[in-house]
Amino acid sequence: MLYRVFPKESKKKLKILHGFILLLALLISIIGLVAVFNYHRVSGIPDLYSLHSWCGVITITLFLIQWLMGLCFFLFPGASLWLRAWYLPLHVFFGLVVLAFSIATCLTGITEKLLFSIMSTYPQLVPEGVLANVLALLLLVYGVLVGYMVTREEFRRPPNPEEEALSVHFNSLTPTSP
Repeated sequence: MLYRVFPKESKKKLKILHGFILLLALLISIIGLVAVFNYHRVSGIPDLYSLHSWCGVITITLFLIQWLMGLCFFLFPGASLWLRAWYLPLHVFFGLVVLAFSIATCLTGITEKLLFSIMSTYPQLVPEGVLANVLALLLLVYGVLVGYMVTREEFRRPPNPEEEALSVHFNSLTPTSP
């Protein structure tokens, strides 16, 4: 999304920023996962019994794989242009998959928390339930908007001749006829 939101910025800067932001998110996710396992151990709650926990572990695993693949293909200079061009659509697709799994994990977590904490009063539209429902709807809207922007050509970063060496857009690597 950074490439689409800041189309005039240097591609190299945006690549580094994109990788750094996602690394930070990954580290925070791993810290959260460790905290949950520690809390479950101390409280005597079994691990990995719910759909939320399964989705969470899958999401973090996919996120880690996606981050490592992005690092290898796009930040390290060893990958050839044709290899980057081949992997870019997969990277975008799996980025959307990770986003979808993240949203699903959040939605199942919100539902699980509501069931555990306010199950008896939830049908009366208590403030906690309304807040959780609004948050869930906002997450869904966010996911749809990101999916729309990532898949629409009009939001794609325009090609910059000075950055062609860094280009990984597969259309720009196709020879043009005179």
